[in-house]
Amino acid sequence: MRVGNAVGRHALLIAAVVLMLLPVVWGLSTSFKPLSTIYDMSPIPWPGSLENYQAALGRYAIGRLLLNTLVMAAGVTVANILVALPAAYALVRFEKARGRGLMLGAVGAALLIPPQALIIPQFLLTTQFGWQGNPIGLIIPQLGTSALAVLLLRDHIRALPPSLIGAAILEGATPLEILWHVVLGLLRPALGAVSILLFINTWNEYLWPLLVMPNPEDTTIQPGLALFTGPENPQYGPLLAAAMLASLPVVTIYVLASRRIADAFLHSGLR
Repeated sequence: MRVGNAVGRHALLIAAVVLMLLPVVWGLSTSFKPLSTIYDMSPIPWPGSLENYQAALGRYAIGRLLLNTLVMAAGVTVANILVALPAAYALVRFEKARGRGLMLGAVGAALLIPPQALIIPQFLLTTQFGWQGNPIGLIIPQLGTSALAVLLLRDHIRALPPSLIGAAILEGATPLEILWHVVLGLLRPALGAVSILLFINTWNEYLWPLLVMPNPEDTTIQPGLALFTGPENPQYGPLLAAAMLASLPVVTIYVLASRRIADAFLHSGLR
């Protein structure tokens, strides 16, 4: 009976994986089809062609959009880590401080607020500071999404051996010295996992770059894909090629670091 249940569960999981991968595989196959056979229902691109990728990289300057996306994702990731790491350490190090519970509750509440709810005040602030069309306007406002990083890093810091931190305190180390010399070295795997999560999430951001960078040449890859969907002659072949190029960095990162990402959640209080 248990064997039958296990087989049924695995069959259901396999079917779900196939359903999720089918559009991706079909899009990848179609991206290699020449324009004359792009509407062909055959799943195999024969004869194969690179003309869609050549059009995406040459005619539509997808390379620049990918570079803009890389700058945004890397900037948001680094900035979030610089904010989240000391915040998480303070929540653990000063556990008995007055108001600590209130601060922790505020961080948890921030995690529940949809980022879309902050779009209007963030847009008004970027307009007031003159950050429209500026990469700073892409990066700084997205620091409001650092609550998840704070909670993940806090749980990892709490799991560190208290004897190490206690020994550093006995040696006369300041809180900043403990953070830099003790905590940071032990926290590198968790920092790597949280950084990857932040990078992937920021790479796929669509709405905020669309609002802050109105110039199509200065925007990121997600809203930039609209360049291929003109009302008169939509270019579906180059569009699929650009979509595959946009997915390649995050898919590669996740495949190489999927175990580390899973460990970041398994060793934290979040499930």
